[in-house]
Amino acid sequence: MSGTVTERPARLRAGVVGFGWAGQQHMDAYALHPDVELVAIAGLEDGPRATLGERYGLPEAGLFRGYQEMIDAARLDVISIATPTALHAPVALAALAAGVHVLSEKPLAESVDRASAMVGAAKAADRVLDVSFNHRRRGDVKMLKQVIDDGLLGEIYYAKAGWLRRSGIPGLGTWFTQKSLAGGGPMMDIGVHMLDMALHLMGEPTAEAVSAATYAEFGPRGRGGSSGAKVGARADGTGAYEVEDLSTAFVRLSGGATLLLEASWASYIERDQLYVVLYGSEGGAVLGSPEAWNLPQLSVLTELKGFPAELTPVLPADGNHAEAVDDFVAKVRSSSWADQHGEHLLTRSTIVEAAYRSAEQHREVVIDQP
Repeated sequence: MSGTVTERPARLRAGVVGFGWAGQQHMDAYALHPDVELVAIAGLEDGPRATLGERYGLPEAGLFRGYQEMIDAARLDVISIATPTALHAPVALAALAAGVHVLSEKPLAESVDRASAMVGAAKAADRVLDVSFNHRRRGDVKMLKQVIDDGLLGEIYYAKAGWLRRSGIPGLGTWFTQKSLAGGGPMMDIGVHMLDMALHLMGEPTAEAVSAATYAEFGPRGRGGSSGAKVGARADGTGAYEVEDLSTAFVRLSGGATLLLEASWASYIERDQLYVVLYGSEGGAVLGSPEAWNLPQLSVLTELKGFPAELTPVLPADGNHAEAVDDFVAKVRSSSWADQHGEHLLTRSTIVEAAYRSAEQHREVVIDQP
């Protein structure tokens, strides 16, 4: 018998920084992935570190308090960053300098300067840099992207996208409501998901100008907490609320297209909403269910033989962090990383930063083109 036996590549050694809900989603995904071995976790909280270490079968040598000591000692191939936004860049820069591929939670960073530094470091190290935009992996988004790529909508010239919560401000005094750690409120937290989905579906246009406004009507008064709870994470009710609880932005894009984006943690609406509406020269699309914000639903509106037609495909309820991790691992396993350094992610950071600047200055902000 002759032939060549191809050995299976060694499993990627993965580490995760951050013990919160998002960090645990990444841990779950790595632990279940056949090509990955979760070997280390890092975070400041002693209790969760021990509990999670036991859950994932990690030895004491795989449990770290600081991200730098984990990077130095764990011989990682890939790392996930699920920390407060202000720590994304420091962790990523340290990992990339050590030759580790990086998957960050959204957003990429709290500023364009820091996001650009991350992309520059990924290029210099020739390593993958990606963001876990799990909502673009939803079944309705993937189906709509296929419809667009097949030309059914024609040229998309206008879009609306938003994520609006009835009552869902993270706890007062947590990092989510501190500007120095979060960088901003719902626009930075959940609006960036909708921005990513819209730009992805529209074919990655560049941004030319942004006009935006922000409001803080609930958080400063202790209102708008999840399930009607008072916004206050501390026992004495103290804590900082330094960010907005609603943002809206009108974005002028290359080629003449425009995007209306809105995001809120709290507002007097009937129910939570998550939606994308696309207006094309040959058809339109509505993504999102009026019944539940997280229920995949898609309507494609066009014409058949001159008559109005609506297509409503049956879709799976997917789009979780495991799919984002799967895509990241596939990129790391690919033969070239030349186009995986995160350049397209800078458009998201640029628009969000311009939106906050526009809201502060009460004027449209023109974005400098490279």
